[in-house]
Amino acid sequence: MGKKSAVRTVDGIEVEMGSGNVFADLGLPEADKLKIKSGLVIEITKAMRRQGLTQKAAAERMGVPQPKVSAMMRGDFSNLSERKLMDCLNRLGYDIEIKVKPSAAPVGQLMLALA
Repeated sequence: MGKKSAVRTVDGIEVEMGSGNVFADLGLPEADKLKIKSGLVIEITKAMRRQGLTQKAAAERMGVPQPKVSAMMRGDFSNLSERKLMDCLNRLGYDIEIKVKPSAAPVGQLMLALA
């Protein structure tokens, strides 16, 4: 999970700093996974735009039905796993590298690093 948020006052207004994971800040379950999935969806969207792909063309390349691509573009990616989203990026011409390393914390965390 992300860092605990801090509260401070700026110009008389109480401001709470986020943890870096909006899903955790909202108290959603599996916030780390949601953050990774949303990052993958953002990259898929960027890839589609860069390549000038319609939803239909992108769906064919990614091997998913067009309505799922439409839902993904609207922010509904609950029906797609992290693995499927990574597969979609692979099919759009992206390499994915998974790096595993010991954590300084007792419990490690999931992160998405974009090149």
